[in-house]
Amino acid sequence: MALAARHTRLRPLEVLYEESQLPDFGLPDELAEAYGGPLGFTEPRVYANFVSSLDGVVAIPGVLQSNRLIAAASEADRFVMGLLRACADAVLVGAGTLSAAPRTRWTAEHAYPPAEELYARLRRQRDRPPQPTLAVLSGTGSIDAGHPGLAGRTLILTSGPGAARLGRRLPRSATIVPIGCTPALEPAAAVQALRAGGHELILCEGGPTVLGSLLAARFVDELFLTISPLLAGRTPQRPRPGLIENAEFLPTRSIAGRLLSMRRSQSHLFARYSLTQSTVLS
Repeated sequence: MALAARHTRLRPLEVLYEESQLPDFGLPDELAEAYGGPLGFTEPRVYANFVSSLDGVVAIPGVLQSNRLIAAASEADRFVMGLLRACADAVLVGAGTLSAAPRTRWTAEHAYPPAEELYARLRRQRDRPPQPTLAVLSGTGSIDAGHPGLAGRTLILTSGPGAARLGRRLPRSATIVPIGCTPALEPAAAVQALRAGGHELILCEGGPTVLGSLLAARFVDELFLTISPLLAGRTPQRPRPGLIENAEFLPTRSIAGRLLSMRRSQSHLFARYSLTQSTVLS
């Protein structure tokens, strides 16, 4: 029985546009039906997944798991999040994202439990471990060692001082990987460390500062962006981050997205872009 039929709240995504001859992993039939078609990646690849309000807000400081609020509790957004995690070898998040989601596990089934068996089947047919590795980027090592997300296969990408700060406080499932001498970590070192460990498909789930640093270093190949129909708003007294923080590109650099696909679930839009960078000549 199809996933959409077993879980009546989720209707198959409507495909508004799809570029021809995109990579195809051969999703299990129920996943392909719910997603509205195939999904796959060339490897190696770094791809990011974010949800944004209609006015460009991706997080609300002080509100735990604000991405759920911004997404308007969209079942389709949770399904796509799970599907992208199911494809990944590693899910990369910053320390701020870890802190803002104190109960989250960065696994496919945590995002969307009804598709747990199907996500697992996809990973088995691709000869991948049951769960992607969680990679946490923290230059200072200031993370909650008891966070439930660290209970699975985890890499803490940190500095020498950060490693010393963490010491032996982490669970056995977590491994400290020093990638720099100072807390100002280079995103290139993080990606290189993950690839050295065999992680070819790296999914970035935030936050905006991590995404900005990866884009600045020219490491992000694709962006999946869920556009929620909600308006979040901003004030000077209570700033709210957009998709990219602590990085500027225009007017000297151009990062352009080529639309690969666009899907719809009610009033939510699901865009997939291939990203290319170039220097803007004055």
